[in-house]
Amino acid sequence: MTAVTENGLGERPRLSLSTAAARNLATTTKTTPQMQGISSRWLLKVLPWVQAAGGAYRVNRRLSYAVGDGRVTFTSTGSEIRVVPQELCELPSLRGFEDETALAELATRFVQRQYEPGDVVVQEGRPAEEVVLIAHGKVSKIGTGEYGDQTVLGVMADGAYFGDEVLAGRQTDWDFTVKAVTPLTVLVLPVVALAQLNGRAAALLEHVRRPRPDSSANTHGEAAIDIASGHEGEAALPGTFVDYELTPREYELSVAQTVLRVHSRVADLYNQPMDQVEQQLRLTVEALRERQEHELINNPDFGLLANADLRQRVHTRSGPPTPDDFDELLAAVWKNPGFFLAHPRTIAAFGRECSRRGLYPSSIDLGGHQVPSWRGIPILPCNKIPVTRTRTSSVLLMRVGEQDQGVVGLHQTGIPDEYEPGLSVRFMGIDEKAVISYLVSAYYSAAVLVPDALGVLEHVELGREG
Repeated sequence: MTAVTENGLGERPRLSLSTAAARNLATTTKTTPQMQGISSRWLLKVLPWVQAAGGAYRVNRRLSYAVGDGRVTFTSTGSEIRVVPQELCELPSLRGFEDETALAELATRFVQRQYEPGDVVVQEGRPAEEVVLIAHGKVSKIGTGEYGDQTVLGVMADGAYFGDEVLAGRQTDWDFTVKAVTPLTVLVLPVVALAQLNGRAAALLEHVRRPRPDSSANTHGEAAIDIASGHEGEAALPGTFVDYELTPREYELSVAQTVLRVHSRVADLYNQPMDQVEQQLRLTVEALRERQEHELINNPDFGLLANADLRQRVHTRSGPPTPDDFDELLAAVWKNPGFFLAHPRTIAAFGRECSRRGLYPSSIDLGGHQVPSWRGIPILPCNKIPVTRTRTSSVLLMRVGEQDQGVVGLHQTGIPDEYEPGLSVRFMGIDEKAVISYLVSAYYSAAVLVPDALGVLEHVELGREG
């Protein structure tokens, strides 16, 4: 007959102690508390950190004569899009024009048009009779190359414009073709609309047709330094000086803080084999460092995505991140580039594009880690770079360090109760419920010393089927 155990099931009786019971007398082998939110945080590792004494860092630059950001801004009501009148002064022919009433009237003359991918917006050789502002979407500018074949002259997207020369009567025929790459919305101003401004047309026409004065600034907008070269004998040498910005930007250190609470009973009785307070503090610091990297990327004041110069933003040619797009980004940050920074999904999409072309980029050793690279520049993963609902993201490329006029991280070391560089843990006391409190604070910021130290490849598609 089969023995019946205490639980009523027909099982064989045990002949030895069970493992479940034996564990009551054994010391369990355990790990420290694990945390899924910990990432590689490459940006914090490779960014050079500069001591910001006094909690601020001033970036002095040569005086530059910026006339705008080069992009036109729009407003929308439902499906209707209008250009902001003052933004028309971004067009070179209208820079310096101060009649706001005339600008407002001119803004109402723009006509909205829609195009599908592949549609021709303007055709090379056709009469140039309109100014085109790109409100939404992306276009390819195509022209005849040196050897007679068609070549892509550039890619333009939201806020860009072309045909400005038409206003001044300096262009009679289009010398390039513009094709829509994505669904496209543009605002078009026919030249004949200038004559419809009644009494204000004369002043506007006089302004746009007035010869522009020769600029003494260099390609970066800085006042040129007069230098003589190639002369012989006792030629009179030019006098010059280097002017500085009168109101340079100052970066104040930002802070991420939290109050860590641990009950005294836990701290007193449950500290073997691991210190409970130390483990609580370790995971809290990890979370603060994750937030620090997120802020360095996304903060609207000092974050790298927000501080990239608009002229340093590159658009993909077709959507997915291709080797051509990475080369274009390298052309924007060509002076000793340090590293690419991209979301892991973006890196995977770039790998697919390389495989499709039969390219297999090599990996390089970085601090004992094998990381992918392009043209010898490491591509580092960062999950703090946003991925939009439509599965698009950005790729950053930067030059780093004060010596190279690059991007630097800012912190202050030697602060009271410092636990790590730039991070302090302060005992706040024990309340009437026997709860111990610690104030955990991290101080940080980032600065782009000159605009060409940082470039961004925008609107990178991650899920394009090809």
